Amino acid sequence: MLERVHSPRSLPVRQAGIVHRLLFGLLTVVSGLSAQCYAQTVSSTELINSAKLYDGKTVVYEGEVIGDIMARGRYAWVNLNDGQNAIGIWMPEALTKDIRLTGSYKSRGDWIEVTGVFHRACADHGGDLDIHAQAIRKIQSGKAIVERANPAKRNLLVTLLGILCLIVILRQFKRA
Repeated sequence: MLERVHSPRSLPVRQAGIVHRLLFGLLTVVSGLSAQCYAQTVSSTELINSAKLYDGKTVVYEGEVIGDIMARGRYAWVNLNDGQNAIGIWMPEALTKDIRLTGSYKSRGDWIEVTGVFHRACADHGGDLDIHAQAIRKIQSGKAIVERANPAKRNLLVTLLGILCLIVILRQFKRA
């Protein structure tokens, strides 16, 4: 029986080729999974201007929680403003537990990312444009806003009050 003889270089080259193909396949699978895990965030302007394109599709949208969390039974409405527009988010009430601050004149709201189904004209909510959230993730916590009196405005107020008092006093002397 004849035994097949391999040259010393042929076996490692063949094995290296197999290893390279396996690594390439593994990288392809991993990159495909990571692309699905980290979806591109869509802006409110894109959603509004291309509503037909996104209708019924899962989107990722992020923004500041503004206004009140409006509970409706086991669900709640939350408005998110990305700095351009605000979009209503319909979500299970359990998802709102991580939201601590909502944006108002006295505070900056939590910044959250919502993954959900976009509706151009939601049949469940009177034809409004909204997103039905499936998951949320808090990106940044909100904070209270401390308003300080503007010194220039305070000085102007004191000056105008002084002038008004002077006018009242001068009118009293003129009558007497």
